[in-house]
Amino acid sequence: MNCEVFYLKELEVEHYQIREVLRCILHTIMFNRALGLVRPRDVDSELFEITYVQCGDSATEKKIEEKIDHFLAWVEKYPNKKSRVCLSFYETRSKHMAWFSKVERLYWEQWCIQLHVVPPPVSRSSSTRKIFDSAQLGDNGELMRDEQQRRHATLEAALREVITQVLLIVNEKKDHIPPVQQPDVVISFPFEISIPSSSDSSFGMDVFKRLLQTGPPTMLN
Repeated sequence: MNCEVFYLKELEVEHYQIREVLRCILHTIMFNRALGLVRPRDVDSELFEITYVQCGDSATEKKIEEKIDHFLAWVEKYPNKKSRVCLSFYETRSKHMAWFSKVERLYWEQWCIQLHVVPPPVSRSSSTRKIFDSAQLGDNGELMRDEQQRRHATLEAALREVITQVLLIVNEKKDHIPPVQQPDVVISFPFEISIPSSSDSSFGMDVFKRLLQTGPPTMLN
């Protein structure tokens, strides 16, 4: 059984939209791969007319927010680039060697969120992320405002498509999911969220190298 890798539709985003886009997608995946007892919580997006569901687990929410913060910091250093945020699920297993034992990660599923960060059409007021600073708009202010609204509507529609894509995949792709060992004490399978490193070109390869090194997961007895 091989690790299933899913590439989601690429989204064109501005910097201020990244956090909400990643929240919507990551929490949708996590909720649909949740285990054990969860307390589903509907969340209305701060930017989009979209409602998504969180697991209601503070540790998961904290981990997602921390990774989003790290990704935003990377975007500040490398603006206007295409990049990926990858959510990977894995199992852990102890491997006994001659003189010691080590814990291996056996990856069984990976989600690749593909983002193209683009510059805004005009400068945005520092006091708000949603409204143009009228003093900066100039003679073409109305056209710029229309362009911003068009971009926002296009992204919202594309984000809905990605969420639908996630829901279709989680309902269709189930055979590769390993058996649950302790559903009464865990919220989720072990997972990691990978973001680009300081070496932009190396990202992606690091993740797949780990997948190749660990090999495909085997079903637990």
